[in-house]
Amino acid sequence: MSAARGGAVRSLRVPGRHGYAAEFSPYLPGRLACATAQHYGIAGCVPAVRLEDAPEQTPGVSPRVPTRNRSRAFLAFSCLRRNTNICRQLRGCGTLLILDQNESGLRLFRSFDWNDGLFDVTWSENNEHILVTCSGDGSLQLWDTARAAGPLQVYKEHTQEVYSVDWSQTRCEQLVVSGSWDQTIKLWDPTVGKSLCTFRGHESVIYSTIWSPHIPGCFASASGDQTLRIWDVKTTGVRTVVPAHQAEILSCDWCKYNENLLVTGAVDCSLRGWDLRNVRQPVFELLGHTYAIRRVKFSPFHASVLASCSYDFTVRFWNFSKPDPLLETVEHHTEFTCGLDLSLQSPTQVADCAWDETIKIYDPICLTMPA
Repeated sequence: MSAARGGAVRSLRVPGRHGYAAEFSPYLPGRLACATAQHYGIAGCVPAVRLEDAPEQTPGVSPRVPTRNRSRAFLAFSCLRRNTNICRQLRGCGTLLILDQNESGLRLFRSFDWNDGLFDVTWSENNEHILVTCSGDGSLQLWDTARAAGPLQVYKEHTQEVYSVDWSQTRCEQLVVSGSWDQTIKLWDPTVGKSLCTFRGHESVIYSTIWSPHIPGCFASASGDQTLRIWDVKTTGVRTVVPAHQAEILSCDWCKYNENLLVTGAVDCSLRGWDLRNVRQPVFELLGHTYAIRRVKFSPFHASVLASCSYDFTVRFWNFSKPDPLLETVEHHTEFTCGLDLSLQSPTQVADCAWDETIKIYDPICLTMPA
């Protein structure tokens, strides 16, 4: 395993804030947004949880990690899934962090607090200052980094935690899609104060929603019901249902070079690639993580390269076109690694964040070497 030796690691620790999502600005090189939460985003009762109280198998968490390696964060996660109502009452606030890079490391440019944990963040595609976050109280928040104030607007329609939010990437539309534990997906126009429509069909919590970078009005979702689904906003119905894993699916992403190719990451520790023209079998499967895969991202610069982060504390880089697809394993966090992004400005730069209160930007060796 490597500790990101390909270049200097720029790191920032934010005490009391546990990272859930990181996303580079599509406009400003070196600017990063990070969605964080207090108390691991789950509860203030964490210190009272005992090791023997943690179940051998927790939904959203692979049972493959030995008991001796279960961290305090794992115990907190177990507490959440067993005592959801109690934890919702005790959960702390969240903070959106806006960071800039300089020669000495990472600098906090601005921070915005919200009264519940923030689980995801997405940048506007038509304004370099605007972002949207989503939170545990079922709301989305619209922020302006040029103003040191509260949110410009709050959208509150979901009835449970909103775990995913994404801004459309095709220039002919400016829409936001959100996925919630209430088993619904909502479509938003940020200039309108209410959702445009609601998509139903998933039979469990929704962990991930992501727009196609190729097809206007098309997005994918991944759920605890073990399916990947493709949707079309023109019909407000599901186009394709893929029974992608026999486990909860926590993340999905579209290939930037192939409109038919997606990847899913699941609790079964596997990554699977899916060609939408024939979804009977995955076109690739990547194995190596030892704990649930929390997030997966395709490279914006290499058609067959992707990265994944996991509750096994690692970030792994893959090239699914190679006989030996695992390129590198980076292990520089001490808790669940939840947030991950690959820079749109630099072909070698990666950002991640974890429940260990740290955010890191680095250049992994495999991305700095010729293909």
